[in-house]
Amino acid sequence: MIRRFRRCGHGPGALTPEDQAVVDQFRAMLTALRNPEPWTPGSARDIAVRVGPFVERAHTRPGDDHGPEMIAVALVHPDTPHARAYLHGRQLGYTERGWLRCETSAILGFWQPGYAMLTHAAAGLLLPDDVGMAPAHYALYIEARKRDGSRDGCTLLRVGPYTQTRHAQQDHDRITAALDGRETTLVPGHRVSARFGPFDVSDHQLFADPYEADAVALLDAAVAGASA
Repeated sequence: MIRRFRRCGHGPGALTPEDQAVVDQFRAMLTALRNPEPWTPGSARDIAVRVGPFVERAHTRPGDDHGPEMIAVALVHPDTPHARAYLHGRQLGYTERGWLRCETSAILGFWQPGYAMLTHAAAGLLLPDDVGMAPAHYALYIEARKRDGSRDGCTLLRVGPYTQTRHAQQDHDRITAALDGRETTLVPGHRVSARFGPFDVSDHQLFADPYEADAVALLDAAVAGASA
C-alpha cells in the first residue's frame, strides 16, 4: 500500500505530525533491520523472531532460553505492556498461544521498537494457525511394545507437563538408565522404552505430575501395576 503524505501549513516540505510519525517509524524499522542487536542466550530481554514473512516480538522463558538450537518463547503483541496491547493481542490471537518451541535460527536479535511495523499486529492481521512453532509443553511416554515387530502394546505411564525441556531430558535420561538391561524383562513379551511427545492438555488427567513425584518411582509403580 502506498501512503500519500500530506503537507501541513508550517512551511515548504513540512509534513503533518501524523505523517512525520510514520516516517519516524519507517526510519526506526530500517535502522533495526540494518543494525540488529545479536541475541545472547540466557538474557531476560524480549527477542524478535521470524514468523513467515513477518517479524514478531517474543518473551523467552527463564531457564529454557539457553539454546543452542531450540528455546521456549511466547509471542506477544508489539506494544506490550501497554493496556491496548492486551485487548488487541486477544483479537489477533497473540494471547492464546502459550509457550512455543522456537529454533534459534529464527531469531533476528533482541527486540527493537523498529520491528513493530513488520508484525501481524501492525498489518491488522490475525496470527496464522501455524506459526511454525510447536507447543513447548512436553511429556514422557513410557510404553511397552510387543517384541514380535508389531505395534501392539500399551502405554504404561504418562508424565507431564514439563514446562522446561531440560527437566524432560533429565527425567528421560534417568528413566532410560533405570531401564538399561531390563527393557525386555519388565513386562513379559514386551520391550519397555521412553519417548518424548507433546503434552495433550485434553488428556491431562492421565498424566502424572513430574514435579510432584520421582519419575523413576513412577516407572516402578507403573511396571508393578502392569505385572499384577
